Amino acid sequence: MSFSSRDPYAGDILGGHARNKPVEYPVIPAKPGMVVEVFGDDFVGAVMGVDKTVYGDVIRLEDRYGAQRVFNLIKGGFLYEGNRVSLKRFVAPRQTETKSNSGSRRVANVEAKVAAPSRIWVEGIHDAAIIERVWGHDLRVEGVVVEYLEGLDNLEERLAEFRPEKGRRVGVLADHLVQGSKETRMTETVGEHVLVTGHPFIDIWAAVKPQAVGIKAWPDVPYGEDWKTGVCERLGWSDPKEGWHRVYNSVNNFRDLDSTLIGAVERLVDFVTTPELSKHDLL
Repeated sequence: MSFSSRDPYAGDILGGHARNKPVEYPVIPAKPGMVVEVFGDDFVGAVMGVDKTVYGDVIRLEDRYGAQRVFNLIKGGFLYEGNRVSLKRFVAPRQTETKSNSGSRRVANVEAKVAAPSRIWVEGIHDAAIIERVWGHDLRVEGVVVEYLEGLDNLEERLAEFRPEKGRRVGVLADHLVQGSKETRMTETVGEHVLVTGHPFIDIWAAVKPQAVGIKAWPDVPYGEDWKTGVCERLGWSDPKEGWHRVYNSVNNFRDLDSTLIGAVERLVDFVTTPELSKHDLL
């Protein structure tokens, strides 16, 4: 004789028999375009939308002939991929607008364009690296190439080689561009197809906000002393190589830069990407 191992008294005796409990169906969002069948009606159609009524939400379905019908969203009232389900209103995920490091709207899945004829020139490799760090996305969208001059002393020669003209502009970012400086005098007669902007600092390091770097202020370095070396000595940094590493890694976006540098670069980008703007519009 064999006996069942099942305990007839196990479980919740007050919960009632399992067959008396309501059946639970998976609840899925009624995404527009998905095809469902109305259980017990045999109507098959694509979801066109969910509408609100005084009696609750209803779903609009359209069959392959273009006929539309409306059904109540009752539990287990639909078949989806062969399974009985309940449908609910589909809520599209909210898309948050992402910003580039420069603060402009980031373009998703952008591929760099073929280089545009116009160029942006900067004095040194550190200038180029910081511009790439903050404006790199924007420049790739526009196809603008940034090149460095290795000093404004080379500007006249480079312009003679490049031959700026209509549709082939040059924007130049200069350090220490203040009234009466050597840099200002060197850039006064560059022509209508060249725009020179800049910041007032002796070096682009100083255009990075001190608080971003973790210092109270950029130290004063006497005229005639190498500025980067003098800064490192006064801040306790071993050498300019370590100093550059600290400065570069402190720049995450435009908020870490002085407003004079931001404005200067933005004007250059506008100049080389917007032919309708004249040089005088941006001065």
